[in-house]
Amino acid sequence: MKIKIYSMSNCLKCQQLKEFLKEENIQFEDINISDNERAKKEMIYKSKQNSAPVIEIRKSHSIGILVGFDKEILKQTLNIK
Repeated sequence: MKIKIYSMSNCLKCQQLKEFLKEENIQFEDINISDNERAKKEMIYKSKQNSAPVIEIRKSHSIGILVGFDKEILKQTLNIK
C-alpha cells in the first residue's frame, strides 16, 4: 500500500492527518500544494476538489481518493483497529 497526501502549510486538518498517520506508524508521501501549482492541479484533477487534505491510497491495482480528514473513515479504509 502506498499513501500520498496533498496538504497545505497552514491547514489544521492536514496537520491532524499527518500526526494520526505517524502515530499509527503508517508511511506516507506528503506533497505540499501551498507553493506548487503543478501538484495543486494534479490534486484537483484526481479529487475534483480544491481543498486539502486529499489522500490517495494505492492498493495493488486500485486507487482510492479520500477528501478531508475523518479519522473513523480512514481507520476503516486502512484497516486500523
